[in-house]
Amino acid sequence: MALAPSLGWAPSLHSPESSSYQIQTGSLKHTLLKKRKTLAYRFSVGGRLSTWPAYASGQAILQNQKPCCSPEGRSKKLASLTIAKPRYLEELESYLRKELQSLDLTKENAQELKLQPYREIFEFFIEDFKTYKPLLSAIKNEYEVTLAHLREKIRSLEPLKAMLVCVSDECTRQIVALQEEEKAEITKLKKEKLYLLKLIDKMEEEKGSLQTQMEVLQKDFDDLQKEYDTLLEIHQETVEERDCFYNKLQQVQRSSTPRPDWAKCAEVISGGPVRWSYLEEGKTSDQLVDVLLEEIGTGLLKEKDSFPGLGKGDKVPVYLRYEGQVKNKKLNKKDVVNIVKEIWKEKVSADLQKGKQSSLPEFFLNYLQKRYGDASAFEWAYTIYENIKLYRSNEAMSLFYDILSGKVDEGLYHGQNQLISNLLKELTASDSSNNGTLMTEQFNLALRAACPLKSNDQIQELIDASRYKAQSTEDFIDYRSLFMEDEEGNAEPFIAKIRSQYASEKQEYLRELRNELGHMPEVKVDDLKTAFGAIDPAIDDLTLDAYICLAFQASKEQWDQTGSLPVDTVVERLLAGDTKRIGPLPEEIYTSLSERGEAEAYNYC
Repeated sequence: MALAPSLGWAPSLHSPESSSYQIQTGSLKHTLLKKRKTLAYRFSVGGRLSTWPAYASGQAILQNQKPCCSPEGRSKKLASLTIAKPRYLEELESYLRKELQSLDLTKENAQELKLQPYREIFEFFIEDFKTYKPLLSAIKNEYEVTLAHLREKIRSLEPLKAMLVCVSDECTRQIVALQEEEKAEITKLKKEKLYLLKLIDKMEEEKGSLQTQMEVLQKDFDDLQKEYDTLLEIHQETVEERDCFYNKLQQVQRSSTPRPDWAKCAEVISGGPVRWSYLEEGKTSDQLVDVLLEEIGTGLLKEKDSFPGLGKGDKVPVYLRYEGQVKNKKLNKKDVVNIVKEIWKEKVSADLQKGKQSSLPEFFLNYLQKRYGDASAFEWAYTIYENIKLYRSNEAMSLFYDILSGKVDEGLYHGQNQLISNLLKELTASDSSNNGTLMTEQFNLALRAACPLKSNDQIQELIDASRYKAQSTEDFIDYRSLFMEDEEGNAEPFIAKIRSQYASEKQEYLRELRNELGHMPEVKVDDLKTAFGAIDPAIDDLTLDAYICLAFQASKEQWDQTGSLPVDTVVERLLAGDTKRIGPLPEEIYTSLSERGEAEAYNYC
């Protein structure tokens, strides 16, 4: 049987094309027949298979031996080693080796060339073994047809392979090009990313800056709104005040009389014109009326030999709890002032020793009992009480009466004294020569150092009041003489102005507090704390606690039980105490006042 061609299509044996396939392989079959005849002379098979065992010794091609599994098998194999291999097999193996050695396996179709000798050997088997020829031929034919079909497939795929190579090359080129483009694009995107990151950072900074500016603008708006509301309230109050003053002016104009000739009083006042000139100096008509009433009351008081006792009821002050007539000691103003000063001195010393503040009414009675005895204590108490109630123009008596009767808090006395003492210390520290005088500029600086919250107009008022003394001139001020008092306890105009400004500043401070509380009818502890913090941010906790205790008339431990109080009551109690600003004005209030001018602002206060 002939070999299938190495190239070309291999049809099925049962197809019409099988005849052409057999014609094409005729020459090859003729060659194989010649080789077979040549081999037939060299060995004879006889048309039957050899019984020579497959495991016999000798050189076998493609031998696949299995290991012996039993001693009997091994012994049988050893026995067969002496059996000679069939000559026909040896000739076929020799022929196959020679054919394989003669092939050039470096060519592209080396596998096809190598297959040809095996085909020939298989053809010899088919031709020699007639009994198995149909089966072996069918097997070989199927293999050949399959190989031909596969070759045809391969040939048909060759153009596709070439095309795939071209496409692969093109794809590779495109991929490389795309990679290059991607590299460039990636580089560009990286640069753009860095730029965008920087842009984002910048925008974040701008956002933060803008956020801070929205906040600042909102705060400014809130401040302006608050300032507007304050100005609106001030305007409303000013309008009301203006209308009130106008109405009073109209009433005064309708009912006014010529200014009294106060010189006539000199003829009836004890001491004559000289004393009256002293009494009326620097006083208004209203103050002169008080002075005149005091002089009249003094005369009436001296005519009394006794005072009726007020009894021992709980509503009567402890120092006036007496039944029956009480002898009038008939003290003059100087004596009363000296006693009042001595009482203050003893009380301050006693409070320092005890570490707490005692009640002035109880201390007043105890002092008199210790000094004059229990029998005379109420005589002195009634006499002093009637005198200090009468002399309202005297600062020492008037303040002692207000504190003794509970109208004002004792802290007011200590606060004013502390202010005056600090001012004297500051002036003394500025007096390097220690001669009791200071240049006006030095005096000005010392005033500002001792009273940093005062305005320029207030400082100027104090400087003008300091020149009242004859010893003070335009260039030098005798500051020591400003703190002296006469024998009746009357202070110089400088100290009077200090006290007057103290009262005005407290009223303005509490007016701001009331405005901060708004229209609340009642106020609690926390509300008052918040209001003080708003109008006076520099206030310390100790001072704030003292103000709260004064306003609610309760210790700090009792605050939780105080509830709420009317705003008027709170302000009234604070007005009776040593209530003053601790730090400078808040910015919004200061700005509002500055726009109207300091002078106008403080005139309004």
